[in-house]
Amino acid sequence: MAGLVQAGYLISSVLCIGSISGLASQQTARRGNILGILGVASGILASLAAVGFSSEVLAQFGAVAGVGSVVGALIGRRITPTGLPQTVAALHSVVGLAAVLTSIGSVLTDVADISTLHMVTAYLGVLIGGVTFTGSIVAFLKLAGRMSSRPTILPGRHVINSTLLGTNLATMSAFISMAPGSPVIAATCLGANTALSFLKGYTTTAAIGGADMPVVITVLNAYSGFALVAEGFMLNNPLLTSIGSLIGVSGSILSYIMCVAMNRSLTNVLFGGIAAPQEAKKIEGQVTQISIDDTVDALANAENVIIVVGYGMAVAKAQYAISEITRMLRAKGVNVRFAIHPVAGRMPGQCNVLLAEASVPYDIVLEMDEINDDFAKTDVTLVIGANDTVNPIALEPDSPISGMPVLHAWKSKEVIVMKRGMSSGYADVPNPMFYMPGTRMLFGDAKSSCDAIKANLEARK
Repeated sequence: MAGLVQAGYLISSVLCIGSISGLASQQTARRGNILGILGVASGILASLAAVGFSSEVLAQFGAVAGVGSVVGALIGRRITPTGLPQTVAALHSVVGLAAVLTSIGSVLTDVADISTLHMVTAYLGVLIGGVTFTGSIVAFLKLAGRMSSRPTILPGRHVINSTLLGTNLATMSAFISMAPGSPVIAATCLGANTALSFLKGYTTTAAIGGADMPVVITVLNAYSGFALVAEGFMLNNPLLTSIGSLIGVSGSILSYIMCVAMNRSLTNVLFGGIAAPQEAKKIEGQVTQISIDDTVDALANAENVIIVVGYGMAVAKAQYAISEITRMLRAKGVNVRFAIHPVAGRMPGQCNVLLAEASVPYDIVLEMDEINDDFAKTDVTLVIGANDTVNPIALEPDSPISGMPVLHAWKSKEVIVMKRGMSSGYADVPNPMFYMPGTRMLFGDAKSSCDAIKANLEARK
């Protein structure tokens, strides 16, 4: 049986690796999801085989799995693509809390006969899991709009974070040296570690501004993976170790890529120093509005059109109308392409997924580095639900988002921006592009505006 269990762990690991590989491309994403489901299922079966298929085990598993399946099904039915970022953050918090509870339980179950490796990994599981738990909750609240997207900068926050980390290390030393054979000391040290890690998760994540939330999502993803690694060593479970390593390393790589895209250092992200708020300059000037008819004229008479999409597209669920507009313009011979900023939306790849869902061809959806130089040769750039990612104020050294790479949409011959109003974006920074001579504002709901453009184009056939 032991050999079959190890084989099951190996199969599960290979399937999960294949899942990540499949998810790397939109064409193979569906296959990647299927492989991931099979990987998790085989891992569960192998874990059940490891403890034996007794009636007690099956009863406990059935009860817990039943509750989890019902909750998961309800979440899956209710969550739309717009709500995916905060849902991911919420699920990360569950992983963190599970790591905390599992680590504490494993120590208190047999504190009289416990190895040093078990103690170290259990302590790290509580530390990483606690930071992941509260950090993910803060990210969820910010992404869901239940907490201000502005950074919460505590006085002396770096001193506070350093003190918390130092206290964690001191508590760890006391735990390793004094806890064996003493349940009271073990519980006290782990309780203190839990409280400190919860506080550390809040202070670091709350200090991060809204525009940097996509980076936070990837960092928390890495944290959840490393928490699983600690659990794997603690429970001597190679499956948890291997899968946790996959999640942790892939999350770390994605965090690095996102940090490069945001012009932030990974160290800055981990210590909660992203995007400190600065006083935004007031922009003087007037905006020029445009009608639906004039927008359609501009698009239909253009040779090259770039469409820049952001979170506003997801909120309005305008991707299907945008897909139809794209199809009709291309049928007229217009060269239409999409420009996607690496942090467009509230999590990596959100806008890409929405466009793929609406059957927009993959080959015309381009990343920032692939298309940024083409704006100067573009007749019309249509900005739908994007703000911070097309903000030229990022090029100014003293701006709140200084250094953040942005799409140079303002270099186009004409820019048409769809917005509900003149409010700032998620970073809460005004956008001077809206006041430029070549920019026209099309106010209203993005879906309603896109539906009107689509209907107007259809009427001109």
